[in-house]
Amino acid sequence: MKNFKSLFIIPILLLLSSCSVYNFTGTGKIDAKTFQVNYFQNNAPLVEPGIERNFTLELQKIIQNQTNLSLTNTGGDLIYEGEITDYRITPMGSNANQGADQNRLSITVNVRFTNKNKSDDDFERKFSFYYDFPANDQLVGSKLSEALNVIFERITQDVFNQSLAKW
Repeated sequence: MKNFKSLFIIPILLLLSSCSVYNFTGTGKIDAKTFQVNYFQNNAPLVEPGIERNFTLELQKIIQNQTNLSLTNTGGDLIYEGEITDYRITPMGSNANQGADQNRLSITVNVRFTNKNKSDDDFERKFSFYYDFPANDQLVGSKLSEALNVIFERITQDVFNQSLAKW
C-alpha cells in the first residue's frame, strides 16, 4: 500500500515543482514583471471608428488573463505598440446571379514588440484574420461586434503566442 501511494505522490510533486518553469497558459518563464500596450492607431485606408480602442483593450485583456504581469502606462518591461494597417471588406464566392454569396471582413495589425530584458525577443510583424458573413447582411451593430470579437480574439492570441508563448 505504501508503494502504491508513492506512485501518485512523486508525479504530483514533480508536476508542482515544474510549474515555476512552465504554466498552464503555454508561456515559459517570463523574464518581466510589467507590460504596457500603447494605443494602436487606425491607419487603414477604410476607417471603422473605435476599432483601435477595442483592439488595444483586447490585447491588454489577453495578457492580463494569461499571465501574472502587471499592466503599466509607462516604463513596462514588455512593450506592445503598432497600428491597424488594413480594414477591408471583399466579396467571396459567387452565386447564379453573378453576385457574391459572402463577404469577408479582413483586418491586419502591425505589431512591434519590445522586451527590455531580452532584446532577442523583439519583433515587428503583421497579424491578420478575417470574418465571413452573408453578402446580403450589413456589418453594423451586433453583427459588427461579433465580427470584431472573432477577429481580435484570433489576432491577440497570435500576438500573445508570438511574444510570450514563442509559438
